[in-house]
Amino acid sequence: MARSIFIPRWQTIALLAWVLLLGFFFANVEIQIEGSAGWAANLPTWRIEKHWLLDIFWGGRAMTGYHAWVFPFVGLFFHLPIFFSAQWSWRIEGRIIACIMTFWLSEDFLWFVLNPAYGVAKFSPAFVPWHKHWLAFAPTDYWTMSAVACVLFFASRPRSAASPSAT
Repeated sequence: MARSIFIPRWQTIALLAWVLLLGFFFANVEIQIEGSAGWAANLPTWRIEKHWLLDIFWGGRAMTGYHAWVFPFVGLFFHLPIFFSAQWSWRIEGRIIACIMTFWLSEDFLWFVLNPAYGVAKFSPAFVPWHKHWLAFAPTDYWTMSAVACVLFFASRPRSAASPSAT
């Protein structure tokens, strides 16, 4: 009998819980690094405040040396299991990208929730100038990244163990 690629629902839930836990820990790291000055505002790093590409790809936020290194680091870190398992597929890549998006969404929101200088009460455009575009009660990035992550999680879901190709 061929090995099944079926992953039980509890494993997907465990994966999401793990990604949220990683977001929790990294949010706390960033709170220690940034304090009350979000988006690396007071860090000794280079910044590009205005550029038309930032409006398209970065939500109008500044590009900083800190973010130029931390974003690829996290992306590479999430790809580490590929090297442990020596397996790659578009399905695995989709799941990894969905996890990266979920990580950044949870980390960003938890930064506000856990940061003594903010809290949920200050999670609004009036107090968060680096999130330039909001829809309802959240930055537009949250909505678009959530939608893309959900699509990627759905598209990368394992096939049923009952399918003929799984036996």
